[in-house]
Amino acid sequence: MKYPTVHLHPRKEESLQRLHPWIFSGAIARIEGQPSEGSLVEVRDSRGTSHGFGHYASGSIAVRMLTFEPTTEIDRAFYRERLSEALRLRVSSHLLRPEGTECPNTCYRLVHGEGDGLPGLIIDVYGSTAVMQAHSLGMHLIRQTLAEVLMEVYQSEAAPIALEAVYYKSETTLPTQELRELAEDGFLIGHSEAQPVYEHGIRFIPDWLKGQKTGFFIDQRDNRQLVADYASGRRVLNAFCYTGGFSIYALHAGAQQVDSLDSSAKAMYLTEEHVALNFGKDCPRHRSITQDAFEYLEQMPQDAYDLIILDPPAFAKHRKVLRNALMGYRKINTLAFKKVAPGGIVFTFSCSQAVSKEEFRLAVFTAAASSGRRVRILHQLTQPVDHPINIYHPEGEYLKGLVLYVE
Repeated sequence: MKYPTVHLHPRKEESLQRLHPWIFSGAIARIEGQPSEGSLVEVRDSRGTSHGFGHYASGSIAVRMLTFEPTTEIDRAFYRERLSEALRLRVSSHLLRPEGTECPNTCYRLVHGEGDGLPGLIIDVYGSTAVMQAHSLGMHLIRQTLAEVLMEVYQSEAAPIALEAVYYKSETTLPTQELRELAEDGFLIGHSEAQPVYEHGIRFIPDWLKGQKTGFFIDQRDNRQLVADYASGRRVLNAFCYTGGFSIYALHAGAQQVDSLDSSAKAMYLTEEHVALNFGKDCPRHRSITQDAFEYLEQMPQDAYDLIILDPPAFAKHRKVLRNALMGYRKINTLAFKKVAPGGIVFTFSCSQAVSKEEFRLAVFTAAASSGRRVRILHQLTQPVDHPINIYHPEGEYLKGLVLYVE
């Protein structure tokens, strides 16, 4: 099939030769044909050599490459193979463990955008429901096809848990406000109600209708398990707790006391639901605090906690606000280092893609120096196996974390 053709300036194909999946608008010399927003285009260098196909957009990221093979057809079979490959990876990693097995996992990320060769697409699975999220118009336009192919894949592949419904949730993730207003969340196939899912045998209820992201923060699964390794007998503060994932793991591990802190009353309600789901309505070892995290850490007594978890929302959505974001990371970490009890542990994270590992680490280093405490790094953390990073697309490594021992 003949597609509109994007012709690049001389030498601008070098990133494609390194298999980076983004083409920025400044690299384009001219466009042959009239591609519509989200349509497929062929990409050629200044000598006319084809470098593959991708979804076109008029923004800064002009093309998101789906394939670097000029002979590949972008059809249902193409998407089926990509989705099948993604499922096989999750099965082979032993991530998928259904109910009835030891420490079951019934929630996981099936497609992680560029990391699974499908830039602009996220699919998270909660039990028998898949939640699909588009971050590009190209993926938005083929959402029904993707849902149908996804169901076919689960029927034909050796999936441990059958898929019954596909929910579409992109009203907040498409690249422009105009597109977000046109998007309509809802079921593409089937229908389901939110039911408890398992993560390492611990129960949570994802809220794909009104919750953030696709309904739950799956990317912290392994890091929550690491918190459990340190939590026994400790007094724990889970700042920016949202749905309380770290809190539940700490309680399961035998923490002496867990305080969940968030400025959102809705987040505290979700946290309390998860506490009740796992421990009953009255859990004397848990306390909910609705307050700004910066204010609380400034006001809280010295040595009140032996373990502090800092998992804030993204302080920087883009590089333009990077300076303010780094100031925020320095401030919150300085407060934690100053206040944590001697011999205490601080888990600190950044989920800002615009903040590099080096920048985040420097911000934490500066915070440690400002606190006047001796601090040692115990672990360097990242995202789990179901959030794979395309080695040619380092931007996909968005989650960064450090575990620090404070003397």
